[in-house]
Amino acid sequence: MRTAIVIFLLALLAGTAGAVQIVAFCPDPYLSGEPDEYVVLDGAGSLDGIEITDGEGSVRFPEGSAMDGRIVVAREAAGYVRAHGRLPDYEVVDTDAAVPDMHRRGDFRLANQKDSLTLLVGGAAVQEVAWPGDVVPRQGQVHTLVDGRWDPRPFFIGQSDFAPQTFENVTVTLFVSPDCSYEVLSDAVATARESIDVNVYEFTHPGIAEMLADAADRGVDVSVLVEGGPVGGISPEGKGVARMLAGHGVPVMMMETAGDVHARYRFDHAKYMVVDGTDVLVMSENFKESGIPEVGKRGNRGWGAWVQDTGVAGYFAEVYRVDSTGGDVVPAPQGGSVTATGGGNYEVRFSPETVHGARVTPVIAPETSDLVRQMIAGARIRVLIEQAYITNSTAGGPNRYLAEAINASRRGVSVQVLLDSAWFNVEGETDNDEMAAWINEFARSEGLPIEARCVDLAAANLEKVHTKGVVVDDRSVLVSSINWNDNSPDFNREAGVIVEHPDAAAYFARVFAADWDAGTRVDGDAGFDYRIVAAVGVVILFAALYVVRRVWER
Repeated sequence: MRTAIVIFLLALLAGTAGAVQIVAFCPDPYLSGEPDEYVVLDGAGSLDGIEITDGEGSVRFPEGSAMDGRIVVAREAAGYVRAHGRLPDYEVVDTDAAVPDMHRRGDFRLANQKDSLTLLVGGAAVQEVAWPGDVVPRQGQVHTLVDGRWDPRPFFIGQSDFAPQTFENVTVTLFVSPDCSYEVLSDAVATARESIDVNVYEFTHPGIAEMLADAADRGVDVSVLVEGGPVGGISPEGKGVARMLAGHGVPVMMMETAGDVHARYRFDHAKYMVVDGTDVLVMSENFKESGIPEVGKRGNRGWGAWVQDTGVAGYFAEVYRVDSTGGDVVPAPQGGSVTATGGGNYEVRFSPETVHGARVTPVIAPETSDLVRQMIAGARIRVLIEQAYITNSTAGGPNRYLAEAINASRRGVSVQVLLDSAWFNVEGETDNDEMAAWINEFARSEGLPIEARCVDLAAANLEKVHTKGVVVDDRSVLVSSINWNDNSPDFNREAGVIVEHPDAAAYFARVFAADWDAGTRVDGDAGFDYRIVAAVGVVILFAALYVVRRVWER
């Protein structure tokens, strides 16, 4: 069961009562008075006269307390540190002698299904928030007030809150799987002199494990973070990689529910690697042989970017630091050895390409995932979308990204959508072939310049399409791990970059065109293949000509 947490962010400006407000909180919907409930105040000035009450009890600061910036008031310091890996500034219940105690009156604890909080300044109520009413309580959610609106995005216990940031004049090496991703990854690891930090959903690739082990043996500080509960669980191969790396002094940790501390995200689904704090590789692919096959071997279609910039690398290094600490990060299980299985042969078509002077914006889910929608909203000429899959919103209708692409087509923007056709993405009743047919029928009904296809994997010699990429107006490209559903952008840890540079957009547009040419257009409920229809038409035509000729010869 997820423990309860409460956050208030109060804008305190040197005792100006009108500037004080509650901007975030989170009661657990099952139990009240949990040990890691906490309050965050943000501002500057004296804390004398500041009081928070739930109607049954209240808390106030020790006399003479002041703040300059953000402070944390936890119910219990011991519970807070288990969840967050650091001590709070104050606590309500005495559990740690090093943390000052709040003055408490009555029974101050938050009921989870129904309660309210009032902020008092000098005894006067300046704000009240109630639930249900102002917010709808949900297990583990932190309710936030931004620009006068509650809960602009779901926010849960222990999650980070990174702000968007754009970096100028960046050098980026572009690459794709299966053609050249192994080559680029190998080159990046070889450059490491101080540190390598890896965050990846699944890690089963023995070749990449050997690269990292060799780096550790030459003195590089290597650490790895994986998802603790991937679909199907951590595989024997994943346990073998963890065991092999541990033998070279490389810790492999995982993010999962541990004791009374729940994982911050439904899935740690990111795929990135920070090298020496100066470079970062961001990919759509897991560290698996299918995701990053050796050169000349068959695998997934995936997109990647090796960003060589201390600013961008520093951004991701901080994401890694935050994600790799906390009570939900524990050692990954270790198992037997792992051996390479390889794959079929593949003719390389795309080599890495480096561009200079790019603008790069990290995209981190859940906090900045809306940048993807904004990117598509800015399209004026064309949008190329290549995705493992697209699912409609649980609320009905297209999900936010597809809806924005449809809106773009209504402005006259040409939109092409390419989806995977592996059996697990087309054998269901509401998966990729039905989605492509739905998009094409929607386009016909409104006369929109949008078309969808499912890639012909045999023609493209790919195992599957696993990328989550977008190209807009031949000027910008998204390389990311974010799937187009409701869960990925709101509840997972995901990572990506938007690279603004015409040559970067052109590179991935060429890759897209090659896959598009191997695509199968689908229409209607049955998903007709127009290439087959055309072939049958040719056969019928030649048969008709043959009959006409025979009749004429008679």
